[in-house]
Amino acid sequence: MTDTSTEDRYGGFLQLDAMLPVQFFQALRSKGQSDGERRLVLAVLADAVNCFMKQLHATDPKARQLFADAEAWIAAEDRTWFFSFDNVCEMLQLNPEYVREGLFKWRAAERRRASDAVAAAAEDAPEDDVDHGQFRLARHS
Repeated sequence: MTDTSTEDRYGGFLQLDAMLPVQFFQALRSKGQSDGERRLVLAVLADAVNCFMKQLHATDPKARQLFADAEAWIAAEDRTWFFSFDNVCEMLQLNPEYVREGLFKWRAAERRRASDAVAAAAEDAPEDDVDHGQFRLARHS
């Protein structure tokens, strides 16, 4: 019979394990998330993408803030917060860099399209009109 102390036999069992977030989420995926957890994480991502896309051209201060918050959340490459964009994407088995790049490409294309529409409207306006922001005043001779 070998002489082992209690600490040798149970020491590893009682010590805290250090785990990286990537390891934690991999273990979570392999255990299988309950349907409710997955729906919650998906709802967080869907709400942020919805705010990002719907409020891109918003003029209302509250709507602009929703866009700014969603944009900042998507842009942040932070893995320390459980509900960070990167962690949410990984919990859904999505590549956060790929999703982020796609959203920012969409934003750039939408901004180009909006500026092209404004430029086209300015070209179509009669030369004798005076532009005052939202209002057009036609000059009458």
